Amino acid sequence: MSMRGKLISEEYQKMVWVRDDKGGEYVCYAKDLRSPEQVSEYEKKRCLDSSLVLGPNW
Repeated sequence: MSMRGKLISEEYQKMVWVRDDKGGEYVCYAKDLRSPEQVSEYEKKRCLDSSLVLGPNW
């Protein structure tokens, strides 16, 4: 594995996928969340809405 691939892999392992109460899915760094089970409105600002990357019909 190249150095770049290793760095990407290490960052990927630090991420979690969570859903909000409306069913939206977000990709966040685990360290930015109080609970890996849910995401607050404040925490969403530090996360990426997966529908922006994958599209709404993924």
